Amino acid sequence: QVQLVESGGGLVQPGGSLRLSCAASGIIFRLYAMGWYRQAPGKQRELVAAIHNNGYTNSADSVKGRFTISRDNAKNTVYLQMNSLKPEDSAVYYCNAHHIATAAREYWGQGTQVTVSS
Repeated sequence: QVQLVESGGGLVQPGGSLRLSCAASGIIFRLYAMGWYRQAPGKQRELVAAIHNNGYTNSADSVKGRFTISRDNAKNTVYLQMNSLKPEDSAVYYCNAHHIATAAREYWGQGTQVTVSS
């Protein structure tokens, strides 16, 4: 059974930092590209950042220079370091795993709430 378990969300003041973690089980982690998505109320889910199994990363323009995605294949975990947080970063953040060769093998975590407010 595949599980993606996010942690690290919470309430933070503008300008603050949070680190999200996503622990994966039930998959061969090194064969998956990992990503973080977010969805704010009334908006579509959007890609925040992704890291491929070869370490290549990409991120949304809105978070460039502030958010950093990384992975630890030994721990089957992907991270999202979020700095200089803004109120518009408030959303539910979801972890995504996408097999590098099989499109049908895609999995989602349950989401973790991030709220940026003073």
